[in-house]
Amino acid sequence: MLSDSSAAVVRATLPAVGASLDEITERFYSGMFAARPELLRDLFNRGNQAAGTQRRALAASIAAFAAHLLDHPEQRPDAMLSRIAHKHASLGVRPEQYAIVHEHLFAAIADVLGDAVTPEVAAAWDEVYWLMAHALTALEKRLYEESGEPTWRRWEVVERVAETADVATFRLRPADGGPVPGFRAGQYVSVRVPLADGARQIRQYSLSGAPGAGLRQISVKRVRGEAAAPDGEVSNHLHAHLRRGDALELSAPYGDLVLGDAPGTPLLLASAGIGVTPVAAMLARLAEDGHRGPVTVVHGDRSPAEHALRAEQEAYAGKLADAAVHLWYEQDAPAGARTGYVDLAEVPVAPGTRAYLCGPLPFMRSVRAQLIDRGVAPADIHYEVFGPDLWLGAN
Repeated sequence: MLSDSSAAVVRATLPAVGASLDEITERFYSGMFAARPELLRDLFNRGNQAAGTQRRALAASIAAFAAHLLDHPEQRPDAMLSRIAHKHASLGVRPEQYAIVHEHLFAAIADVLGDAVTPEVAAAWDEVYWLMAHALTALEKRLYEESGEPTWRRWEVVERVAETADVATFRLRPADGGPVPGFRAGQYVSVRVPLADGARQIRQYSLSGAPGAGLRQISVKRVRGEAAAPDGEVSNHLHAHLRRGDALELSAPYGDLVLGDAPGTPLLLASAGIGVTPVAAMLARLAEDGHRGPVTVVHGDRSPAEHALRAEQEAYAGKLADAAVHLWYEQDAPAGARTGYVDLAEVPVAPGTRAYLCGPLPFMRSVRAQLIDRGVAPADIHYEVFGPDLWLGAN
């Protein structure tokens, strides 16, 4: 809980701080990476830094956390904090790194706002920061303890499958021959790879296979034409270099887009593009559990040739007692599929439906709005963002 004195200062200064957050976070990252270049090389996503998406996500999270403290002083924004904590745990973030962030973030705040940062203002925002940092540290500690796995573990590729021209599935087993702990359908792992310039970059990929299969499976979409650009460097590396028998470092599974335990609940699983990966794992779990409630599968893609894991989607749906698959393609739609973007106007949505969305932000915004119009409660619409979450607070 934010103290009364700090709450008054934060309320008075939030408009000014919020208006400057983009500049503050830009200077923060520049200063921190100049002082600690190993963080950009081995921890932060260089693609997201180059595109500015991580900076915008940090600014949004700080503003959202501060606003929540003011508007709901008796509550924490646990949904937002949980999402961030899962991502941090998958990266191996440690408590001592919050002090590094604090040092450079507050230097950037003082640099941008100048004399407006009085001792009282600095103390109030310092309280906001440490409330958020300590909450995340506690959540991350619990996640590490619950995982029961080391931060990084070597896995061996036992099979590589070309799903489409740009998507490859890698099936992996522990290189140490040890057991494969379970995971929850919808979760992801971090993959850490050594690159030619000496960096060890980390990316997250959803687990796309059945949770109880005795292997871990990821399906990676290559960013074509950008092999030398930061935002495609890991996916291109995996496509170019990872073959059967090769080893790969994986984190434990994390992520909070997971199926709840409700055997008869109507479900709607909506995906677009490579967002199909967590949906495939969810369908595998539902088929394995013998889910009896209605399941509606919705997917949009550019064309059937670019629709990865389609056979798995349809096969798992076919094993369910009450399931329907609805497909949209921008071009070359075959019989039984629709042409264009996903439109739920003619898709039955049962009362009490719980929805799970994964795909590009415009797709998820559109589907979420359509579901709400159809009577689905916002609290029952869950989502996963691939990359920094610029949609904070949607739930």
